[in-house]
Amino acid sequence: MAYILLLRHGQNEWVEKKRLAGWLPDIHLNEKGKQQATDLAERLAHLPLKAVYSSPVTRCMETAGYIGDALKLEIQALEDVGEVRYGEWEGAEIEVLSKEKSWYAVQHYPSRFRFPQGEALREVQARAVTALETLATQHEKSEMIAVVSHADLIKLVLAHYLGVHIDLFQRIVIAPASVSVLALMENGMVRVVRLNDDGPLQAPKHDEENENKDPQQANGKGSA
Repeated sequence: MAYILLLRHGQNEWVEKKRLAGWLPDIHLNEKGKQQATDLAERLAHLPLKAVYSSPVTRCMETAGYIGDALKLEIQALEDVGEVRYGEWEGAEIEVLSKEKSWYAVQHYPSRFRFPQGEALREVQARAVTALETLATQHEKSEMIAVVSHADLIKLVLAHYLGVHIDLFQRIVIAPASVSVLALMENGMVRVVRLNDDGPLQAPKHDEENENKDPQQANGKGSA
């Protein structure tokens, strides 16, 4: 089993510009984002993290750098947890995009939408979930790792593990520098331990008894 902390990057300098940053390089954390990353690193400093992975995008790598410095861990860039590839929309103003006919599909039927010359959100979800499942197999039982990524990707991942249809993934809120925690168990069980959390964090206790049970039994729901 692996405990995976899904961390959103801190606020970036394009927030006030209200533009879709995507994979554009050199979009840095602003002063508030730097403070958010500092506070996040302090919250994580006491945890037994074994590795820190990050989207290669600048704002994520900068956020991850604060965590790596606090825990003396090297940051490992992982492209499959990188931002949605927005294609022709990358860098555009949100106000302009919201007037596009296809904007309605993004908001209400994302399962069918592909960004012009970019990715479909269902593809983003698939690559991100595959990346996390691979990481879970690469780390020993009960190890805790961190993955620094982006709001939409984290929401898509959480929707998958919560059993929420992708068309409803925007109902999940992921704030800058927030923490969501997944427990991916060896027997196939999944637990979303925390979601969009910016409060105090604790190291998890290994629940070996429940890990070896049938999911129905682990939930206290035996057969009738």
